[in-house]
Amino acid sequence: MNTTMISLCKVLFPLFLLLGLSIRMAQGEEKDSSSESLPPDFPYPKALRPQVEFWKKIFSVYSRYQTVIHDSETMQVYKVLDFRRLRDEEGLDEATISQIKQDQTKLELELLRATLFKLQGCVDGTESCEALAEEEQKIWDMYKGLDDIERFREAASEDRLRSQTGVRERFQEGVQTSRRYIKAMEEIFRREGLPVELTRLPLIESSFNLEATSKVGAAGIWQFMPSTGRIYAMRVSDMVDERRDPLIATEAAARFLRSNYERLGSWPLAITAYNHGPGGVATAVSTVGSSDIGDIIRNYRGRAFGFASRNFYPEFLAAVEIEKNHKKHFGTLDMEEEITYDEVSIDHPVPLEKAASCADTTAEELRSLNPALGDAIRAGNAAVPRGYQLRIPSGAAMAFQERYAVWQEEDRARLAALERARKERLAALRKARASRSASIRKSRVSKTAVVRTKSGKRSSVSSVERVSDTKSRKRRG
Repeated sequence: MNTTMISLCKVLFPLFLLLGLSIRMAQGEEKDSSSESLPPDFPYPKALRPQVEFWKKIFSVYSRYQTVIHDSETMQVYKVLDFRRLRDEEGLDEATISQIKQDQTKLELELLRATLFKLQGCVDGTESCEALAEEEQKIWDMYKGLDDIERFREAASEDRLRSQTGVRERFQEGVQTSRRYIKAMEEIFRREGLPVELTRLPLIESSFNLEATSKVGAAGIWQFMPSTGRIYAMRVSDMVDERRDPLIATEAAARFLRSNYERLGSWPLAITAYNHGPGGVATAVSTVGSSDIGDIIRNYRGRAFGFASRNFYPEFLAAVEIEKNHKKHFGTLDMEEEITYDEVSIDHPVPLEKAASCADTTAEELRSLNPALGDAIRAGNAAVPRGYQLRIPSGAAMAFQERYAVWQEEDRARLAALERARKERLAALRKARASRSASIRKSRVSKTAVVRTKSGKRSSVSSVERVSDTKSRKRRG
């Protein structure tokens, strides 16, 4: 019997080893799936995995009706609040759901903070923690491996305990919208010699929302501030705001990112500088004494280097992975069609409706092709300005130029006639004003005389006063 068992073990043992190796390999492949989506330009340090995995779930799993309460440093999730039933089952309106979410999230944060302080009391010996509640025990176990005796007190601080709403719907819409511009954007980045993966940054900046505007004034899919937009040769005004044009803004973003890379020497730092500024990232490198993004995220605590800056590169890594495997995360999507157009130069201001007529299209189509145009132009209250490169439907350029040339001559003639009429009215007004002024002066001269007083000084008196004075002298005589 023993001989049989020994023989069986000799046969099975290699099989178990092979099976164990296969399981470990499969686990390793699953573990590193995000890094396989990225070229070597974008390292994926092990230290960033908690952040990247967290953002992958925020982008692809959690709905905007779900709120994740988590630790902002460890990225451990305490609880997920699910409000989808308020929409699906109770049929509440968005404003009501938003208020309930806000109130419930605030309450849960307060309860969790109280739990963390209680657990800190367990560490300090001021609380009896022999029988913890299930949720308390779960949180205790989260921090079991940490030696820091202040771990729960620190976790309860305002900057550590935070909530994050899911953006699955918005991210999905961003992927769909991106297909209208992404090929042209990739071509711009190739032309600049930059990795095309960088064109996915708008997924975390704006979800490719052309109307996106931040509280501080950043606008468009790349979220340029007005001052930065002007530095990179974009027109920023009420009439034309090129930050809102995805392709023009992509040209500027490519130059900005290349400048960051040339200054900082790596793409993780250049990407972080897109959020935190190149000067700020250079300070972080100097302070930490390392250019490793993992070291900087873990150890740098600059005043302005907050949660958003620390997570910008991990968000980028997560966004690239989710976008590349969008079918796995969202199923089959109805993508927007790739933008195609002709471009014509406007050398004489033209109303949008007239431009649409010349291009044999609608004003709405021109608004879609030209998102940089300001509200006044889009509403028809101002003309497309001279020098603007107007996008029109593909294949319409020749017909547009012919019709536009005819309209220009007619409009110039109309403007010239208006100018002549204006000058004639102005000349008539000047003539009438001159005549009136002459009449007033003549009237004043006829009514005024200069006489000498007894002291010899000169004074002006009216003719009525002189007549009255003469009569008075006659009576005295």
